[in-house]
Amino acid sequence: MSSSSHICIIDDDAELSGLLRKRLTDYGFTVSCFSTGESFFALSEPPAFELIILDVMLPGEDGLSICRRLRENDSPWANVPILFLSALGESVDRVIGLEVGGDDYLAKPFETRELLARIKALLRRAARVVHWTVSKNPTFAGWTLDMLSRQLIDAEGVVVPLSAGEFRLLSLFIEHPQRILSRERIMELSSLKGGGIYDRSIDTQIKRLRGKLRDDGRKPSIIVTMRGDGYMLACDVVRS
Repeated sequence: MSSSSHICIIDDDAELSGLLRKRLTDYGFTVSCFSTGESFFALSEPPAFELIILDVMLPGEDGLSICRRLRENDSPWANVPILFLSALGESVDRVIGLEVGGDDYLAKPFETRELLARIKALLRRAARVVHWTVSKNPTFAGWTLDMLSRQLIDAEGVVVPLSAGEFRLLSLFIEHPQRILSRERIMELSSLKGGGIYDRSIDTQIKRLRGKLRDDGRKPSIIVTMRGDGYMLACDVVRS
């Protein structure tokens, strides 16, 4: 993590955005602000943002839809941490935000110090990715996981980007091949690594991972469901 990290804020509240820009700039961050998703995606040269702060309720395209677009395979921000801000603070709202690809969720109103702490935690987590336990690029079932870029590469060299949540979950399976991981164990292991995989988001993340691994959703052979017990990476892992 660097104090000069470039942070993007997408929020139509000009007063709040201005306040956050000033406070974050005071802490050494570079900050760019956008009032709508349309203005953000109109960028001709996508900056290398290290983190995106995204309001849920925006005019036009809402934050959840924007997050889905950011997590698309060809998006230059597919692996950038996303922190949701929202006046919707119920647990179901937080879960939905995490399920669509967010990495953290903070309800409004909030203390600036808490926002700063969450930003620093997300940036530290992103920086630690390079130093995770699996230091060499693992291969499995014809796939290679590039630990530095957080991308999947198939046998023909085709690159498939992963969201931060998908990468964390797949890394856990790779570290524990052919072992059944219950939902509780997945959440525990994720917590030990500074991650944030939640019970209700696990099934969604598994479904997305299977799609990116081209694993048959009806009869998966890579990440299999162990009825009543959890999930298992049902193949050998080789570290190259």
